[in-house]
Amino acid sequence: QMWEEAIALGKELAEQYENEMFDYEQLSELLRKQAQFYENIVKVIRPKPDYFAVGYYGQGFPTFIRNKVFIYRGKEYERREDFEARLLTQFPNAEKMKTTSPPGDDIKNSSGQYIQCFTVKPKLDLPSKFHRPVSEQIVSFYRVNEVQRFEYSRPVRKGEKNPDNEFANMWIERTIYVTAYKLPGILRWFEVKSVFMVEISPLENAIETMQLTNDKINNMVQQHLNDPNLPINPLSMLLNGIVDPAVMGGFANYEKAFFTEKYMHEHPEDHDKIEKLKDLIAWQIPFLAEGIRIHGEKVTEALRPFHERMEACFRQLKDKVEKQYGVRAVLSSLDDRRGSRPRSMVRSFTMPSSSRPLSVASVSSISSDSTPSRPGSDGFVLEPLLPKKMHSRSQDKLDKDDLDKDKKEKKKEKRNSKHQEIFDKEFKSTDISLQQSEAVILSETISPLRPQRPKSQVINVISSERRFSVSPSPPSSQATPPPITPRTKLSFSIQSSLELNGVSSSDISDVPPPLPLKGSMADYGNLMESQDLISPTTSPSAHQRVSP
Repeated sequence: QMWEEAIALGKELAEQYENEMFDYEQLSELLRKQAQFYENIVKVIRPKPDYFAVGYYGQGFPTFIRNKVFIYRGKEYERREDFEARLLTQFPNAEKMKTTSPPGDDIKNSSGQYIQCFTVKPKLDLPSKFHRPVSEQIVSFYRVNEVQRFEYSRPVRKGEKNPDNEFANMWIERTIYVTAYKLPGILRWFEVKSVFMVEISPLENAIETMQLTNDKINNMVQQHLNDPNLPINPLSMLLNGIVDPAVMGGFANYEKAFFTEKYMHEHPEDHDKIEKLKDLIAWQIPFLAEGIRIHGEKVTEALRPFHERMEACFRQLKDKVEKQYGVRAVLSSLDDRRGSRPRSMVRSFTMPSSSRPLSVASVSSISSDSTPSRPGSDGFVLEPLLPKKMHSRSQDKLDKDDLDKDKKEKKKEKRNSKHQEIFDKEFKSTDISLQQSEAVILSETISPLRPQRPKSQVINVISSERRFSVSPSPPSSQATPPPITPRTKLSFSIQSSLELNGVSSSDISDVPPPLPLKGSMADYGNLMESQDLISPTTSPSAHQRVSP
C-alpha cells in the first residue's frame, strides 16, 4: 500500500515508454495504474504501523548487535507485547529489561543478554513540495513513512510536588534517535547512528499538547467531511473528552498553573509562550463547533440525549473562552482546509453552437461561394442581420438612380433621330415591363454587402472599327449600370447602352454585330471583384451567339 513509492517508479517507467521505447500500449496501462494509485491515496485508509526501539546489551550477543540500538518497524496492528514475544523467540535466553532509561556499564559488560524494548514516535519530515496546507489523507503517509528521526518522551518531575496541579512541575525528557537510513527501506529495521536528549518545560509541554489536540480535532473533521460514511463513535469520544473533561480537567489545569500572577512574576520570559497558549485555547472553539455540527447531523436517535448534553457543555465552554481569550472563526466550514476545487474551475466557458448568433461576416463567408446563387436568395438570408439604417441607405440610393435615369431619358429624346423614335415606339411595351421587373429585383437583392459593378464591364463603342469591346477605361460619372434582364432580352439592353454612350442609330448598319461575351450567368449585383480579371477581348463561342 505504499502507492506514493509506486507512483515515483511509474513516472520513471513512463519516461522510458514514452520517449525511449515508444510503447504507448504499456504507457496507457501504466498511466491507468497511476490514476488508481492516486485515487487510493485519497480514499483508502491505511493502517499506521508502530515503531519500536530495541537495545541489545551484554557480551552474550553477536558483535554486530552487541550494545547497539535499532529501530524496528512493526507489522500492521501489531502491539508492543506481540512484537516483544516475536523478538524473544529469536533469543530465548535473553532477559527483558523493565526500564526505558539507558543501562549502565555493569549490564553492558556482563556476560548475559539483556533486551530493552519500547515504543517510539516517528517525527514527521514533509517533502519540500508540500509548501502549502494539504489534505490530512495525503500527509498521513509521511507520518509513518520516509522517516529517519524518532523520539521517546519520558515525564520527569522537578521541584516541589503540587498536589492540586501536577502540570505545574511536570517536565518532559525527550530522547531523539536518528537512524542510518529512512524507514521503511530494504530492511524493516536500521541501526541508530546518533542519540541526543532535550528537556521540555511544563509550559512548552502544554503548548505542544494543545497543538496536537487541535490538529487531531481538525483532522477528524476533515475525514468526516471527505467521507460521510465514517463511523461516528471516534468523533463522539474525542469531542466528549474535550468539552466535558470529567477526569483530566481539560485546559483548566493550564489556567491554574500558568495564567496566575505568581507564575508571571517568577517567569517573565514566558510571556510570549503564555500568549501562544491562550491563542491555541481560543482556536479550539471553532474546531469543536464544526465537529459538534457534524456530530449533530450524523447522530442517531438513541444517542440524541448524549449529543444534547455535549452541546450544553460546549455552549458553556464557548461563552467562557470567547469572553476571556477572544473569538476565532474558521472560513466556510473548513472547505478551504479540505482543499476543494475552486468554483472558477467548474465554470463553463463555451456556449453551445445552436445558441450562438451568427455574425454578418460568418454568414457572408458561408454564402460567398464561387457558384452563383439565385437572384434574391442572398438578400433574403442577409436581410434579418442588416441594421435598419442600411436598408434606408439602400432605398435612397435606388431612388437617386431613378431620378438620374429620368434626366437621361429626357436628354435622350432630344438627340434621338426619327428612326430611334420608331424603334422606341415599337418596343415601348417591352421596356416598361423590363423596368418594372428591374425595380422588383433590385429591391430584393441590392444591399451594402454586395460589390458594385466592376469598371471593366462598361461597354464602349469604337466607331472607327465598328465593333464592340469591353473597355477597362472608367465610365462617365453619369453612367448607370444596365438593367438586370433575362438572357433572351440582351439585345435590347445593348441598344440602350449604345445610346448611353452617345452613338446614334444612324451610324449602325442594319445587321447588328455579334454580342460580347458574358462573364457569368449571375445577375450583375452578385459580381465579385475577381471577375475583373476576365479577358475583355475573348470572343464568344458559336453556341453562345444570339442571332438578331
